[in-house]
Parts: sequence; structure tokens; C-alpha cells
Amino acid sequence: MRAIRRFIVQPVLPEPLRPLAELARNLRWSWHEPTREVFRAVDPDLWAAVGSDPLKLLSQVSPERLDTLAGDRRFVRNLEIVREDLHDYLTGDRWYQAFAAGHAEAPAAIGYFSAEFGISKVLPQYSGGLGILAGDHLKAASDVGAPIVGVGLLYHHGYFIQSLNASGWQQERYPLLDPNELPVSLLHDDAGAVVIEVEIRGVLTKAQVWVAQVGRVPLLLLDTNLEDNPERERLITDKLYGGGSSHRLAQEVLLGVGGVRAIRAYCRITGHAAPEVFHANEGHAVFLGLERIREFMTTGDDFDAAVEKSRAGMLFTTHTPVPAGIDRFSKDQVREQFQSFAPLPIDRIIELGAETYPGGDPNVYNMAVVGLRLGQRANGVSKLHGEVSRQMFQGLWPGFDSSEVPITSVTNGVHARTWVHPELREVLESPLETDENVVDGWDWKALDRIDDTTVWTLKRQMRGQMIIMARERLAKSAAARGMNADWVATALNPHTLTIGFARRGASYKRLTLMLSQPDRLKALLNHPTTPIQIVIAGKAHPADDIGKGLIQQMVQFSDSEDVRGKLVFLPDYDMSLARPLYPGCDVWLNNPLRPMEACGTSGMKAAINGAFNLSIRDGWWDEWYDSAFGWAIPSAETIGNQAERDAAEAESLYEIIEREIIPMFYTRDANGVPAEWVKMMRATIAGLGPKVMATRMVRDYVEQLYAPAAAAAVKVLADDTAAQLAQWKTKVRAAWPGVVVTRIESHLPDIVEVGSTNEFDAWVRLNGLDACDVAVELVSGEVDASDELRNVRITRFERPGETGEDGAVLFRVRATSQTPGLVGYTVRVVPSHPLLASRSEMGLAAVAAL
Repeated sequence: MRAIRRFIVQPVLPEPLRPLAELARNLRWSWHEPTREVFRAVDPDLWAAVGSDPLKLLSQVSPERLDTLAGDRRFVRNLEIVREDLHDYLTGDRWYQAFAAGHAEAPAAIGYFSAEFGISKVLPQYSGGLGILAGDHLKAASDVGAPIVGVGLLYHHGYFIQSLNASGWQQERYPLLDPNELPVSLLHDDAGAVVIEVEIRGVLTKAQVWVAQVGRVPLLLLDTNLEDNPERERLITDKLYGGGSSHRLAQEVLLGVGGVRAIRAYCRITGHAAPEVFHANEGHAVFLGLERIREFMTTGDDFDAAVEKSRAGMLFTTHTPVPAGIDRFSKDQVREQFQSFAPLPIDRIIELGAETYPGGDPNVYNMAVVGLRLGQRANGVSKLHGEVSRQMFQGLWPGFDSSEVPITSVTNGVHARTWVHPELREVLESPLETDENVVDGWDWKALDRIDDTTVWTLKRQMRGQMIIMARERLAKSAAARGMNADWVATALNPHTLTIGFARRGASYKRLTLMLSQPDRLKALLNHPTTPIQIVIAGKAHPADDIGKGLIQQMVQFSDSEDVRGKLVFLPDYDMSLARPLYPGCDVWLNNPLRPMEACGTSGMKAAINGAFNLSIRDGWWDEWYDSAFGWAIPSAETIGNQAERDAAEAESLYEIIEREIIPMFYTRDANGVPAEWVKMMRATIAGLGPKVMATRMVRDYVEQLYAPAAAAAVKVLADDTAAQLAQWKTKVRAAWPGVVVTRIESHLPDIVEVGSTNEFDAWVRLNGLDACDVAVELVSGEVDASDELRNVRITRFERPGETGEDGAVLFRVRATSQTPGLVGYTVRVVPSHPLLASRSEMGLAAVAAL
């Protein structure tokens, strides 16, 4: 018989041990080693058996053991020290409090919405890089004291557990997660568990709100698995990225619309400050903007004024550099979903996601486009990704150079206390914040004070620990595949140069590029004196048969007798696999098709553990590549044939490994230490450590995006400013078709000298607009053979006050020629208002005709 209900019976903690429950409920333990040591000391064997899960540990530890610990004065004192440290961490001022003291615009709270969060393996609500990034964002926000409230969904099956069948084909299994066994608690008020309601697919759907405490940051997770809901609605939060487009749309409505309602309930109950800034981490969350518009409209604003109030405080982050990675629904689906989303007009909702640009699909509703239209600020996740995003979405801003598209960038970071190996962390962590080398408690130059032998011994220990983990997984995988596992005991060698490659099985990441020359690869793996070994992991989306095929190809190669145990594939890539994998590798390989890797944070995690990147210059590596930190694989983007490009880049990959990496690794001094390798380890950690930290990333968001968004929101919310701004935009849009540059006069000499100043006149018909409503700009730059401008420079005209007989207004500017060469220019008119975040915000530009 099957049980119809489940509950957990936990032992009662003796009074001296009560702090253990408090520590277990705050996920700070997942990155705070002293807290983890307390739990390990409760019962080391049980701690290992439960996968380092404090709640499971406390639910299974024997009463006798608890009584023993309660009488252990040393344990109890250490427990109290750790509990006091948590209290100080949660209540003390940190970087953000100092920032807010000097910046009145600093928001009191920020809502951070994401479809997935990778906090810890014990809360498996993530699939890959996006979720791990979101988790690191919350952890780093907690560390710097940023007042973020996270919002996501609680998936009862999480993401799938990956295994392999006998032929190496990926198998998926979705375990059932019981929220009562997770480090979450239901949001309650005096009446009981709080339930929010959202109309989804025409059905009023209820969702309860679970709260996970991530250090100082609350993470709200919505859950529709309630008996009050019809079966289809109960399954909305069944699994991450499961089902078809209707299911995905339902999840995104719940996340965006329901997420805002959950935050309102949480703030009402707890007294937490209401967010002034709302951050949509990818397009999955952008429906939050519709809910905020609805909120403003129900208090009396019309649609346009409500949009201005909402968008001023909204930020949209895009994580994909390719159109195929964007969520797109049919307009009919969206129309049906929001038909009764009163008082918003459905046609205006549809307009927000319309692909109204060359090449756009008129039948499609684009979630990234919604994010860009509803968020006054937007960013990519590396400098190169920002450039790619500006080019990809330039069609929304006709008349502007791609450099002017209002999408900036904040390069991702990684949470060092989560990802740095514990033994290396002991070396690098420092309490001396006054030291110029110390950043957020990390002394990234600490290895300079340690001798080569000690550094190399530490790296060998890290590699050895990774190999122990790998062998355990290989043994389980071999058993599941019905294979003989005798070879596993000697798989991988702790003294061999180890290359790591772990990421999603997406085609553009080119998992199998290294297999393009199999005989050459086998020769490297089997070299008698200077061999390499490769550790590979990664999941393909359940619906991605191409990605699954790539994994199978790699697994079947690894099954070959002559490479078995030297190139290995580790199933079920998750945080518990990743944490020992990065420190255990010497080189981290990344060979995507440039520029299709938005950031690539796995290489950052490897770098802060003293591993060198061997990568195409894409994502963050394009930005911070230095030969002191690793190697750049030349990108053959000029080769149009994909097979030829792959062959060229694979050849470069092999040459770097053979000619540079292997000789450096195996050239040893009298003590058996590769001195140049150790020198490079020091340089990598010291040079990249401060840059790739998630705390740096969060500070960048605060200073560059959150604080400006909060300041903009304050201005727009004042009095009837939003209504006035909306009316002004309506007036400008109505007049814009008649705004024309009628004549341009330049007063250039026959020879224009560098440094000379020249006068330009432009006559502009404003079609009823005032001169203060516009900015007239001289756009100049280098020109190519087709007269396209590059590296544009913008100089604003002044209005001297003269009006011509045809009603055109004269604008004049004096511009200095700064660089030699062929220079082109044009004149354009753009809307101008003090509350616009950029000249391109409205996407309107009247450019002088040829």
C-alpha cells in the first residue's frame, strides 16, 4: 500500500543544542565552513551519509548521541560561538550599509526574480549556470548586506537526475522532493499559511509561499501543489523547464505576477521594506512588470502613467547571446492568458512583446523584448555579451548606432566562499580589511608568502580529492550501466595533468571538439612520460536529442579500452560534483562558438582554485584574458564553413596543449615542483580573484543599476510626474513622423586640420514640439565604403533662436576634429527629457535624409 501523507518525526534537541536547529535553517551553513564543521562533528559518518544535509542529519542522529553532545562542553561552546557569529553576520553593518549612508538614492529593498536558484544541493532548484549565478547573487548580496529579496518557484521534482544507459545515452529521473525535508518554511500570518492567487489559463490558481533564508536574504518560492487547485494547476510547479510552451507560460505568469504578490504578502507580514527596484533575471520573470502596472492602475493611474512608474524601477538582465535562447510564445497564447488581466488593455500588453523590427515574427510574443520595453535599464553579463546584445536588439532602436542601444553590462561573478576549496580558503581568507591586498576578506596574494613546494602539495591534494569523488561516481555509473567496474579503482592518476570540461550539452559549447582528432587525443592520453587526463561532465536538456547524442559520443569514446580511466565522463553534473571538480583540475577547457557564450562562470570557479583557463576568447575570458592566467584558443570566426572552423580551432587547441601546457606542467625543478606552473597559479589567483568575485558583481549592480533605478523611481513617483512624463511621450510619439531635418549647412574649409573647430547648422521642422523636447545631434565617425559610420561621436547642437519661413528651427554647433582620416557625419533629432535614462530610450530618431 502507498502512503497518502508523509510527516517527519525529529528527535528533540536538548536545550544546549537548540542552536543547531537555527543554524540548519539558514543556508549560510552551505558556504560557512565553521558551521559545516559543527554539523560534521555531530556525527561524521552520518554527515557523509546524508550528503552534508543538516536537516537530514538532525532528523536521523540518535538521541544518545545528542545527549552525549549536550554534555560536551567543548562542543557546546563551539556551537555557541558559531551561533553568535551567525547573529553578528545577520545584524551587523556591511558594505551596503556604508554605501547607503552616503547615497540617499540607495534602495531600501530590491526584488530579484529568477526561474531557478542554485544555493546548495540540498535545495535542488537549479539546472545550470543561470541558477548557480542567481544563487551566487543572493549569497554575495547577503555578504555585502544588500537588501535583496529573492523570488522563484518551488519545483517538486526539481531538475532531473542524470544517468547513462549501457550505450551511453542520457537517462532522466525526476525525484519527488518533500518541502518538509527542505530548508524552507511556509510563510504564515495570524490566519495560517499565506496563499496568493493568480489567474492562469483562465483558472484562479492558488500558490503557497515557502521561504528559504540565504544568510541575510529571504528567498520566496511559490508552490501550486495544493489540494484546492485542479490537477493541471497543481502541476505548474512540478519540474524546472518541463512541459511544453503552455506549461512554461504558466510558470512564468506565476513567477512574475505571483512573485510580486508574494513579495507584497511577505513585506506585510514581516515588516520588511517593500522593494523599490525589481530585477528580472532573464525573460522568464518579466511579467512582474505587468503586475506592477496593474498595481498602479488600481490606484488611479492610466496605463501609460503606470508603465512609467513601473519601468523606472525595473531592471532586465539578459543571459543569452542568441535569439534561439529567448522564450517566445504565440501572441494568441498570451492574449488568452491576459484577456481578463484588468484593468490593463490586452492590446497594449500584446504590443509590449511584439517583434516590431526587421526580421521579427509578427505572430510571436518575445519575452526579452518585453523585458527591454518594461525595464528602463538592461544589461548583459559580460562586456562582450553586452556588445552582442546591443547588436542583437538594435532593431528596436532604429536610427541609433549599436553602441547607443541602452543595454549595458555587468560581468558575472562567483561566490568565493562557496567555490574555493576549503584548504585553499584557509590560506586566502584574511580578517585584515585594511590591507590593500584584501578584498571582502580575501587576500588574493597570500600564495606569494608560501613556498613553491607547499603550493604544489596543496594542488596535488585538491586533485587527489577530486579523483576520489570521480571514482565513486564512476563506480556507481558503471554498475547502473551493467559494466565491469574493476578499472575504476585506478581511473585517473593524481600525478597526471588534468583537464576539466563541464557544462550544458548545448551544441554551441562543442563538447566533442576534442574528439575531432581521436588518434592524436589517444596519443596524449597514453603518453608514457607526459600524459594528460580529461574529466568531463554535463547534462543535455531532456528534449535536446542533439545534445544527448554529443554526450553519448563522448561516453562511448571514454569506454574504449585504450582510454578508459584516462578520459572519463561523470554523470549528474550538480553542485556536489562541481565543488571538488574545479579545484581538482589543472586546466579548464572551454571551446564554444564565439560569441555564443554569454559569460561562462565555470572558468571563474576554476581560476580561483588555481586552475588555468584554456578557452576561446568568449564571455568573461574575452574581457579578462591575460597570458599570465591561461591560454586563448584562436577563434576562426572568419571561416564560414562550420566543419572547417571546427577543424581549425581544434588544431589550435591541440597545439597549445602539446607545445605549451604539457611542457610547462612536466618541467620540474630539483624538488619535483613545476616552478613556472606554480608561478602561474599565484598570478591567476592574485590577478583574477578580485575580478571574478560575486561580491564585486553585486556592488556593480548596486552602483551602476540598482541605485540609479531607485533614484529614477523616486522622481517618477513624485506627485503627478509619471502622468506628465507619459503625456509628454504621447505628444512626442504623435508628432514624431513630422519631425524632419530639412537642411544642413557645414562651414568646412578645403582642408580640415586635426584640432580645428568648424561650424555646422541644421534646420529642423519640429511639427509642434518645443525645442526643449528634442536634442539635435551631429553624429560623426569613421566611414566605410558604404558610408556606414563606425566609432560614432555625438555632439549636441544648440538653438540660437532663429526660425525660418517654413517653420524650421535653426540649430548650430561648433565641433572640433579630433582624429585624422576619412570622417563622415549626419544629423539626427532625438527626444530629450530629464527623466529619460538615455537618448535612445524611446527608440525614436529622425535622421537627415541622404
